[in-house]
Amino acid sequence: MALMKFLFPPSLFVTTTSLASFTLMASSGLSELRGKNLEYSKFFNIGSKASDVEKSKLKLPSRIAMATLYTPAFLAGVSSFAIFPDENLRFLLLKSAISIHFFKRVLESCFLHKYSGEMGLDTMIVILSSYFISSALVIFNQHLTMGLPEPPINLTNPGILLFSIGIIGNFYHHYLLSKLRSQGPNKEYKIPKGGLFGFVICPHYLFEVLVFWGFAFISQTLFSFAYAMGTTFYLLGRSSATRKWYLSKFEDFPMNVKAMIPFLF
Repeated sequence: MALMKFLFPPSLFVTTTSLASFTLMASSGLSELRGKNLEYSKFFNIGSKASDVEKSKLKLPSRIAMATLYTPAFLAGVSSFAIFPDENLRFLLLKSAISIHFFKRVLESCFLHKYSGEMGLDTMIVILSSYFISSALVIFNQHLTMGLPEPPINLTNPGILLFSIGIIGNFYHHYLLSKLRSQGPNKEYKIPKGGLFGFVICPHYLFEVLVFWGFAFISQTLFSFAYAMGTTFYLLGRSSATRKWYLSKFEDFPMNVKAMIPFLF
């Protein structure tokens, strides 16, 4: 099988967790496409038609919720240096990339992003669990490759490049979004401009996808590839829902601006 030239041989555990991860993430992306959105950011209590039960849900300020949901994944990355101290360079790069990415997200949530709403505790727990469990499994599945023959084609260097482009591009477009929302006394949404916003409404998602494919290329395990593919499907669905939201809110939204992939989607 051609794919095995790029991957470590997967065990039954790796194959099972990979299928589960991809299925859950891809189905979440499909739900986003169908309009059943996770309730955070623009989609928190969308339409203001929430039931009494939904209104009574425990909520947190978005800044606290967002910083909290990234922290366990960051701690999983950092703790892996102590749990698996004597591993190879590939493993060291993977642990470093995961730790850097989620530490960046914690810092952005605390100091960069501008928030105007809340997040339900249940939504925060779902996202927190997904990031934490997936990050821990990426790390553990990498540990399981110790002693196995290296894949015939080494993707470590392309993985470092993808990760670097992704994390820089993701931060830059988050900065543009924060700068846009800081203008004026209120925090109303505006049509983003600058960077790749002239081509897609969610370039930050595009670059986040590159980060996860960077993980996959550095790791070269079946699970990391399944996780990256599942994340791609989820963010495609979320970006499509976001584009529909902008179209519904702004009559002057440019129709040539796609959701996540310039000129294509």
